[in-house]
Amino acid sequence: MKKHFILLAAVCCITSAVIAQTAQSTTTPPKNTQPISRSRVLQVDSAVVTKHNVTIKGKLIPYTSTAGCMPIWDEEGRPVAGVFYTYYERDDVTDRATRPLVISFNGGPGTPSVWMEIGYTGPRLLNIDNEGYPVQPYGIGENKNSILDVADIVYVDPVNTGYSRVVNKETPGSKFFGVNEDIKYLAEWINTFVTRKNRWASPKFLIGESYGTTRVSGLALELQNAQWMYLNGVVLVSPTDLGIERSGPVQAALKLPYFAATAWYHGALAPELQQKELTAFLPEVENFTINELIPALSRGGFIDDAQRNEMAAKMSRYSGLSEKTILQNNLDVSYNLFWKELLRDKGYTIGRLDSRYKGIDRQAGGDGPDYNAELTSWLHAFTPAINIYLRDELNYKTDLKYNMFGDVWPWDNKNNHTGENLRQAIAQNPYLHLLIQSGYFDGACDYFNAKYSLWQLDPSGRLKDRLKWEGYKSGHMMYLRKEDLAVATENLRKFIQESVPKPGTPAKY
Repeated sequence: MKKHFILLAAVCCITSAVIAQTAQSTTTPPKNTQPISRSRVLQVDSAVVTKHNVTIKGKLIPYTSTAGCMPIWDEEGRPVAGVFYTYYERDDVTDRATRPLVISFNGGPGTPSVWMEIGYTGPRLLNIDNEGYPVQPYGIGENKNSILDVADIVYVDPVNTGYSRVVNKETPGSKFFGVNEDIKYLAEWINTFVTRKNRWASPKFLIGESYGTTRVSGLALELQNAQWMYLNGVVLVSPTDLGIERSGPVQAALKLPYFAATAWYHGALAPELQQKELTAFLPEVENFTINELIPALSRGGFIDDAQRNEMAAKMSRYSGLSEKTILQNNLDVSYNLFWKELLRDKGYTIGRLDSRYKGIDRQAGGDGPDYNAELTSWLHAFTPAINIYLRDELNYKTDLKYNMFGDVWPWDNKNNHTGENLRQAIAQNPYLHLLIQSGYFDGACDYFNAKYSLWQLDPSGRLKDRLKWEGYKSGHMMYLRKEDLAVATENLRKFIQESVPKPGTPAKY
């Protein structure tokens, strides 16, 4: 066993030799550039550097891209995994110490950072239509809304996502695949990255989407407590529940505003509601949810028939579902049933992550869709685009498969206190600000649950001047809708600029 381990460690050392090349190009590297070796062996410590330009808000921005892999070390300093990343640095910057650094994660928990990298904040943007649907030819173009003008960005792919892999097969998955394990090893990796890239002086921001919001909420405190690294901002895009308790009547009721938004989008409401602007209509539903529905559901089976019927009628009016369906489900319609039921009479299901998308099932009957219409559409657009981009533009050539969804199961969800971790980090660090961005038509991490998390994040109310929520007329990946992409990136730009204090401002209460 010992001999086998020594041999494996030697192999890891051989494959982890740094391969750093530089290519000068705005689109593709020159022919004489030597790319990463084409093999299925993970190059644990590797990098390919290329030069590019992008026009953002009418200004030409020169930048350097680094596509590479950096190790995760065990207690003896041996590489047990390699984490793939892409790093974008603006070139015409004289003072890197004042230049913000954004560290970006996506979710799953088994997905890489592809979604926000080529769909939201990065300098290159995948080819899709104005509402986010795939189009051909597949490919990549310029992202004129990228935040690279105000911040450098690194996109991180956790273990088993993208090109990231475990290299020591004797290392158990439990070292990486869990809420707290994920946070711990990624905090160590961030420390290594920041040290290698000389970014300790830079203002730092974390941005996470979906499960990535769980990840960055936990990282905010872990970086402070275990790495002594303090942040200026955390951005949560389509946040999870962050381990904040909600159950029973609260959990049942909080779905309704999302139901209402989706029904409005599909024209399933009464004319007097349909003609209202969405953001003018939703406060009415939110007030009903908090002030009437939660108290009614709290009485359970002992609610009287008249009030039960009144609740069902109001829920039907706001959700587009029939009173019969609502009563049959004891005023608690599941997400799955809603996605199947809302457009059942028209022959369609609606998407989970983005309920603007429609699907077609084998049969109209049943209590849930056959597939996620939106996810299929996104994989259709993103998968060819990222493979083309990494190989042809960033020149990172390998025969490893780029995992859009990697095997990270079983995932340990126990002891998820990331919402409380984030609160502690904000309380301990007067510099730290929070921005939440949600899509009204997201049924996986719905906007009203995100608001609820924000309300519960700071029970004292003492921190709320540093906490902000924004809503967009799209779904989980709000940025796929071009109109929302322009607004959301501008809001990120302002958030970053406003969260960096003026020179000499002390971090104190």
